[in-house]
Amino acid sequence: MTFVTSAERLDQLPPSRAEVAVVGRSNVGKSSLLNALAARKGLAKVSGKPGKTQLLNVFATEDGATLVDLPGYGYASSASKTTRASWERRMHGYLRDREPLRLTLLLVDGEIGPAGQDTEVLAWLRDNDVAFQVVATKHDKVKSSKRVRRKRDLAGGLGLDESAVLWVSAEKNVGLDRLRALVRETLAR
Repeated sequence: MTFVTSAERLDQLPPSRAEVAVVGRSNVGKSSLLNALAARKGLAKVSGKPGKTQLLNVFATEDGATLVDLPGYGYASSASKTTRASWERRMHGYLRDREPLRLTLLLVDGEIGPAGQDTEVLAWLRDNDVAFQVVATKHDKVKSSKRVRRKRDLAGGLGLDESAVLWVSAEKNVGLDRLRALVRETLAR
């Protein structure tokens, strides 16, 4: 996977045969997950300050398909309300109108569980018939003695069956093979 471009608007995105989008709250680990999926450190910039991703960041696979990292929602306290509203419009426009989009990976922080904005985004994806897969990040941050309950609570908080949530850890490579296979299969369609 290679970085292609950052775009402010949908019409600035390069053509793609098939695409997977990555969306989630700021600080959920989107960049870390993209780097782990690509098995390349530094492909997507990991920032110590949440809310740094402000554009649609496009990464290409070897076969001409793409992954798009969308701006994180939540934190971004340094951004104005107008700027945050613009990000939301851009995200909705992209998810609703991007023709090659095949699947949206909705990342939820597995350590703390779903926040109000996570459930809002999930409801929006459902209401707009956008194909999605919920991915719970930071599996390694949940104590092993609490994982069964955390998985049940997280899925329940999103109104999903436990089997509908894919748990991963970019740090410990948990669930990455399964997620890579899902992305590969989706992009092959």
